Amino acid sequence: MVTVKALTKRRHHRGVPLKSAKDRMDIISAYQQLGSYRAAAEQCGTTHRTVKKVVDKFEADQAGVPPQPRAERTHNYDVVADLVAERIEKSHARISAKRLLPIARAAGYEGSERNFRRLVAEAKALWRSENHHGRRPAVWSPGEYLVIDWAQAAPGLFLFCAVLAFSRWRFVRFATDQKASTTLALIAETLAAIGGVPARVLADRMACLKGGVVANVVVPTPDYVRLAAHYGFAPDFCHAHDPQSKGVVEHLCGYAQRDLAVPLLTQAAVDGLAVDIRVANAGAAGWCAEVNAAVHSEIAAVPDERLIAERELLQPLPSLRLQIGAPSVLRKVDRLSCVRYGSARYSVPTRLIGTTVAVVLDHGAVCLVEPSTGMIVAEHELVAPGSASILDTHYDGPRPTPSRGPRPKTTIEKQFCDLGKDAQAFLVGAAAIGNTRLASELEILLALSAAHGEQALVAALHRAVAFRRFRAADVRSILAAGTGAPQPRPAGDALILDLPVAPTRSLDAYKITPVVDGEATS
Repeated sequence: MVTVKALTKRRHHRGVPLKSAKDRMDIISAYQQLGSYRAAAEQCGTTHRTVKKVVDKFEADQAGVPPQPRAERTHNYDVVADLVAERIEKSHARISAKRLLPIARAAGYEGSERNFRRLVAEAKALWRSENHHGRRPAVWSPGEYLVIDWAQAAPGLFLFCAVLAFSRWRFVRFATDQKASTTLALIAETLAAIGGVPARVLADRMACLKGGVVANVVVPTPDYVRLAAHYGFAPDFCHAHDPQSKGVVEHLCGYAQRDLAVPLLTQAAVDGLAVDIRVANAGAAGWCAEVNAAVHSEIAAVPDERLIAERELLQPLPSLRLQIGAPSVLRKVDRLSCVRYGSARYSVPTRLIGTTVAVVLDHGAVCLVEPSTGMIVAEHELVAPGSASILDTHYDGPRPTPSRGPRPKTTIEKQFCDLGKDAQAFLVGAAAIGNTRLASELEILLALSAAHGEQALVAALHRAVAFRRFRAADVRSILAAGTGAPQPRPAGDALILDLPVAPTRSLDAYKITPVVDGEATS
């Protein structure tokens, strides 16, 4: 009885034996017994070619003959392999196979897109393995580095981010520009919030701090050098196109954009309001307090607690803060309790009339500072030239309504106005209708007071004002009518009464039917 093995689906791959050791021993034994490749193949369930390969390899091993080297298989993309390798190297493995394929077609490649993508992938992997620049993690020392950077939160709204490298203490503020004065002021604010000065401040090559580059060495601007000398730190700059060297602040920029700026802008869009820089910075301060009080995942510690230990190694803050940006200007408070700046008026408390105050611009706001005490006495939004920004609190309340009431001068005028508000209203109304005899009629009205009494005259004046009758004859007629004059009142609420229900009949009861047999019926 002969046992026949079923054909297997295993494939030969780069020198890996197609058959196991037992299968090869069975093939060799069957060949030695039968002496035929085909007979051995039929018995072992394989092909005669496989039997020949196994037998030839066995005999070569027995004779000590080394195996023939495997011939390198050619590919249809070999003609463009050098071209692809050159383009991969020039582009630093960033060019895609899609853009290289037309160039390869022009150079004579006639294979499929799949084979070409395989060639490009292998060439990129080879280039990356030979040109990999490994980076080691940063090990920060206490009191050594403060790392700063800018990020954009929205068009016209930017985020200033700073990280004290060792303690991971974070500082974030909003700004409307990235000017040098803004950046320097925020660096000073950061150092004040930290409560000390580190040895170095690391930044990328931002234009507001970079005066020039010589032999790849960044020359800081004179203003930045002046700030660094005042606080006692050394400016440091990254190499060009090397954001990894300050990844600690790059991560903070992305975190602040996602966790701080996006919710704030979303809420402003829902409320339909523009983002106010002061409100945004108040929210940023609260956000910093929150994240600095939580455990940092990288250092497994609370940044606020680490800052307490690191602050002992920081340099102390200078006793005076450096003047940054344009210096403040002095303005004298005029008699209107206002100062003029940029062709606009800004109010201050009335107690400062005749004194001098300093005008300081702070993120689009005008701050008025009393030089003697350094206290901010007023804050206004910057307004257009020719406008005025007035605060009611500076004038003990809102502006009163202009009074155009009567101001009696003669004895008769004073006596008539002393009758009360109704007399003054009658006087103003009579003047409004153009009563040119009003001055002489006042004597007549006062004479009526003597005849009918003051209370009756006041009541008659009240009725005359109500019905817009502003002559002395009208008042005399009202007094003559006395209590018999009607007293109209405004319409009140609707009168609702419960009426009795009367019996009703249907309309069919009144229907007239046509004549039947000479008689009319209803």
